[in-house]
Amino acid sequence: MFKNLFSFKGRIRRTEFGLTFIIFCILALIPFVNLFALFPLWAQGAKRCHDVGISGWWQLIPLCPIYLLFAKGNAGANTYGEDPKLLFVEEHNF
Repeated sequence: MFKNLFSFKGRIRRTEFGLTFIIFCILALIPFVNLFALFPLWAQGAKRCHDVGISGWWQLIPLCPIYLLFAKGNAGANTYGEDPKLLFVEEHNF
């Protein structure tokens, strides 16, 4: 989890995006830290968009991040990469 935090490529699961979103909301309460926390949030948001099969630019639409918290990702590989759920299972030998 949280591999390539600053990369805009690939896909992530809802859990990782949700934790990033919560951490950003906490950091947003601290003055000046909010600006530095935006880049990782955008990177994670782009990867979450990729998981549901849409471009990362969609996260700029109001309320889209809320949708991303609850939407199921595409099963199997898509144009943005392998299914992160399958990669997690393979990595942990479930």
